[in-house]
Amino acid sequence: MSIIIVLLGIAALIVLIGYVKLNTFLAFIVVSIGLGLALGMPIGEISGALQKGIGDTLGFLVIILGCGAMLGKLVADSGAAQRIADSLIAFFPNKYIQWAVVIAGFLIGIPMFYSVGFVILVPLVFTIGAATRLPLLYIGLPMLAALSVTHGYLPPHPAPTALVGQFGADLGTTLLYGLIVAIPAIILGGPVFAQTLKKYTPKPLPEFLNPHRFTDAEMPGLGLSVFTALLPVILLASSAILKLFVDESSTLWPVVDFLGDPVLAMIIAILVATLTLGVLQGKTIAEVGKSFEAAIKGIAMILLIIAGAGALKAILVESEVSAFIGTQLAGLDISPLLLAWGIAAIIRVCVGSATVAGLTSAGIVAPLIALTGANPNLMVLATGAGSLMFSHVNDSGFWLFKEFFNLSVTDTLKTWSVMETIVSVVGLIGVLCLGLFV
Repeated sequence: MSIIIVLLGIAALIVLIGYVKLNTFLAFIVVSIGLGLALGMPIGEISGALQKGIGDTLGFLVIILGCGAMLGKLVADSGAAQRIADSLIAFFPNKYIQWAVVIAGFLIGIPMFYSVGFVILVPLVFTIGAATRLPLLYIGLPMLAALSVTHGYLPPHPAPTALVGQFGADLGTTLLYGLIVAIPAIILGGPVFAQTLKKYTPKPLPEFLNPHRFTDAEMPGLGLSVFTALLPVILLASSAILKLFVDESSTLWPVVDFLGDPVLAMIIAILVATLTLGVLQGKTIAEVGKSFEAAIKGIAMILLIIAGAGALKAILVESEVSAFIGTQLAGLDISPLLLAWGIAAIIRVCVGSATVAGLTSAGIVAPLIALTGANPNLMVLATGAGSLMFSHVNDSGFWLFKEFFNLSVTDTLKTWSVMETIVSVVGLIGVLCLGLFV
């Protein structure tokens, strides 16, 4: 009976978000309270569980996501993102231009939220298309595949970072494994799939063709731009690699452990960025502070959505139904990685939001890690891959792509939605293959 109640609760969440259009945070809270009552929890315990779930979830994420948003905003406002993209594109001849935008999307997408990276890079795609006379989707979709994969798979993006905390994974190791899985997903969903899209010749809306462009003198150097934008990744990945070779008893271990702490890595990165992309570029501390304020405003609702997902998870855990479901699922003759991907994929198709899909499925599949011994880092990636499955009309990313590229709904389904499905399925295959060796 408890499983039916949970399924009805998830269905109610889908209806409230996808059809009623209720605010996602409020939908999570309403469903969490309703589930608690239906599962027989006392009202006092429900309130306590909600507070505990929100507090435990945000306690880890506020600094990570806050600093990540500020870093992304400063990378954009300083011109560093444009410098990285322009330099890569200048390095590649026309016949390899796809790979330039793929690498640009990947590098910029790691530290930056999807929508920010989209708005920065899509106007550049339009400029390249006009100069090279290449089809826009042939150029643009590979870049968006890279942005999408980094958004779904890799910390410090919201859902993967939250899943790391909920699954008890290691952020640096997850990032390292994620990079391995991301590469084939991006290649197949981007440049390979885009080879079939040359027949599409969309003309973007006029208002998207004249974006602000930094002059060469206004932008920081390439080395400084790449180093600053990727500093969190450099610190976390370096720590994960060094831990493979440094013994815990070594005097170097505290240093390696320090570099791999995600909170400290993000704080170091934002302090360095304030200097390299702010002060050294002629900005005052007050001007840098305004960029930071704008960045925080942009992620406020994301933080609340994540908090709501934490509340739902807490209800499932405190009512012990989460452990019960995990026990029942563990009895199925199916890989926990495949199960995590499948649950996230179903929720993604129904709800639309990759973040909501990943975080909602976390409360359901988290007990499987202890019960089956599944690798928590791979569980993060499997769930993240599932959360990208078949974006369609209930996903804001679908409409962002449609409107910027001025496509019909049907053509958007044939291009964008198929690309998202490819990166999701290839991501699952990559995780399953990686699971054979780690």
